[in-house]
Amino acid sequence: MSTTLQAGPLCTRESLAHELRGLGVTPGETLLVHSSLGSLGWVCGGAVTVVRALLDVLGTDGTLVVPTHSGDNSDPAGWVNPPVPESWWADIRRSMPPYDADLTPCFGVGVVPETVRGWPGAVRSAHPQTSFAAVGPRATGITDGHAPDCRLGERSPLARLEEAGARVLLLGTGYGACTAFHLAEYRVPSPTADNSFAVMTSGGRRWTTVRDVAIREDRFDELGAAFEKEHPVVRGPVGAAEARLFPLADAVAHATGWLAEHRPWPARD
Repeated sequence: MSTTLQAGPLCTRESLAHELRGLGVTPGETLLVHSSLGSLGWVCGGAVTVVRALLDVLGTDGTLVVPTHSGDNSDPAGWVNPPVPESWWADIRRSMPPYDADLTPCFGVGVVPETVRGWPGAVRSAHPQTSFAAVGPRATGITDGHAPDCRLGERSPLARLEEAGARVLLLGTGYGACTAFHLAEYRVPSPTADNSFAVMTSGGRRWTTVRDVAIREDRFDELGAAFEKEHPVVRGPVGAAEARLFPLADAVAHATGWLAEHRPWPARD
């Protein structure tokens, strides 16, 4: 039996809410949260406590939004972490469960989004790979209309969040997790690529391929550092984590110029 003490600090619903208020999260706002539960310390009650604290601070008029991505619903030919044998590809394409907003679990975005996904009253957008879930009075307006050929662009919840004046909270994560930067990729010259996934249609399950902007995350940390030099970003501790709070529209506007200058693509085909 281990005698090693748990690493702290001890975080409770009350302590997290107090620190989130101190950071500047306000009642009634719309907040897109990217989170790392493990960065906070020892959270009494785990991810449920984190969600409760966020909702406590936002209040009944606020709306909590998280990425509930399911990128494993994709073409296995592009899998690299880890790859799978080519001999499996046809069977995977034939057998991949279709996206179901109620049932499909999150993949690669952490336990807090997975908790929000199943929260009472949560609404989830329809994209098979890059859905968002929201809780609060603006949830439906933010998540509606997420087009299958627009992962993170103008017909995604990111654009609706921009229109709503939302802010982004990076809770123990870096700018590499900042999905808002992807909206900028749709506003600069970018190539397109095939994107495949399993969906449920009126005719049953289908393996579908659409054409979409070829998004990528490389240099987002560098982009975030440049953004902080030119725009006010509130930084402070929440538990053991460093948190950052900033307007989503500011991040998108800065990224649009920065990506065009520092990370240009060939012209869109």
